[in-house]
Amino acid sequence: MSVLSQKRQITLPKALCERLLVQPGDDLMFLEHRGRITIVKKEKGGSDGILHHLKGDAPSDEESLHDAVAKKYGSRTHSKRVA
Repeated sequence: MSVLSQKRQITLPKALCERLLVQPGDDLMFLEHRGRITIVKKEKGGSDGILHHLKGDAPSDEESLHDAVAKKYGSRTHSKRVA
């Protein structure tokens, strides 16, 4: 059993790390739900392709900037265009 240290650190049992292929330096994510903690090893590229089904036209950087400014300042925007 692991014990939380004064620095809020835990030591994972060696056998568990070997079984789950967890090594020093791996990124771990801690999730809390209903008073329980789950530790998930973040895998590089683990979310690749997760949004592949979404399609659409992405706005240009300029359109995005103008939209953000308009949302923040409403109709009071005064913008200068740089050639």
